[in-house]
Amino acid sequence: MSNPSTTLLLLALLCVSAVAATRTKLNSINNLDDGICKSMVETQGYTCQEHKVTTADGYILGLQRIPNGRSGNETADKLPVLLQHGVFLDASSWLLNPPDQALPYILADNGFDVWLVNSRGTSSSRGHTSLSPKDPAYWDWSWDELVAYDLPASFQYVKNKTGHKLHYVGHSLGTLTALAAFSEEKLLNLLRSAALLSPVAYLGHISSLILRPAVDIFAAEKLKLLGWLEFPNGQIQQLVEFICTTRGIDCSNLLAAIGGPNCCLNSSSIDALVEHDPQPTATKNLIHLSQIVRKGTVEMYDYGLEDTNIKHYKKPTPPVYNMANIPKDVPLFFSYGGRDSIADINDVGILLDKLRDHDRDKLVVQYREEYAHVDFIMSVNANQVVYGPLLAFFRLH
Repeated sequence: MSNPSTTLLLLALLCVSAVAATRTKLNSINNLDDGICKSMVETQGYTCQEHKVTTADGYILGLQRIPNGRSGNETADKLPVLLQHGVFLDASSWLLNPPDQALPYILADNGFDVWLVNSRGTSSSRGHTSLSPKDPAYWDWSWDELVAYDLPASFQYVKNKTGHKLHYVGHSLGTLTALAAFSEEKLLNLLRSAALLSPVAYLGHISSLILRPAVDIFAAEKLKLLGWLEFPNGQIQQLVEFICTTRGIDCSNLLAAIGGPNCCLNSSSIDALVEHDPQPTATKNLIHLSQIVRKGTVEMYDYGLEDTNIKHYKKPTPPVYNMANIPKDVPLFFSYGGRDSIADINDVGILLDKLRDHDRDKLVVQYREEYAHVDFIMSVNANQVVYGPLLAFFRLH
């Protein structure tokens, strides 16, 4: 049975759904028309290319490539780096700061061939070989499909274009999908090393003032029952505002309420984030994330009925992504923060314990006491305290 708070929440969201859907459609069209290369990268003086790759299940993903640094000097056999964003974001989230502070530009200026991928459903990746975002089947996916289809297609595309194995950088959900793939020994033949910022795997200790209440009231599950298979911009905004009001949360700083009190953001970057994000995702994806919060495990999507799970998995419960199965010789760089209310230090501790037998010379763990969730992609000093060690790690491998 729904409690009064849940009922009010759903009613509030229903009242604004039509406006929200229109706003989302307009934002998506505008972003697609401009393109991340044209609107964000070329304006900073960098060469940028727009690419498309089609996944095995038909989704057409947009990738942006920054092949050279701002100097424009060509370097033979540059090693590629693929960057994967988190949920409700797209590749623009890496590009919000000035070139001397944003990781893609720093990598390009340091001689790497930089690739930014956009997850299915976001503004740059709304294409499909047979489906439209208006079709319910288009949104029938969770992060399992990002593991099974999006990452392999992106990795293989970059390898085919460059002729090199690649370095990988993931943030938030972009770390979970990579870790899940590595635990099944996928992608490793295409990988040099992986840097995982604000690493998400286990989520049982999440303390986000916004996300935890949404999980606790089963908001995503109830929205799916109402027929909302896409969870777009306006609905996110209304959900956040409702939770802030009903729970008495100070949401004057929304980024802090969502991911913890960040140490080092500038106002212009925050304004840019609001302009480009949040990006749409599948409601099923949010349900899957909610499941691992409640269960404290990392496993595939739970369909809720033994018969349905048997149909999908040939067993009554979803298969587990066993982090201890990640090969011990995979070079991994972790950086996590003491103020992060999504990638909580206790959950990161559980993950690192699963990797306790990892080869010591292949594992780097960095802890930033003052960092919260988005500091790792937006902090004005991340170039010194996080990206410097990350670059050194890549050069070793």
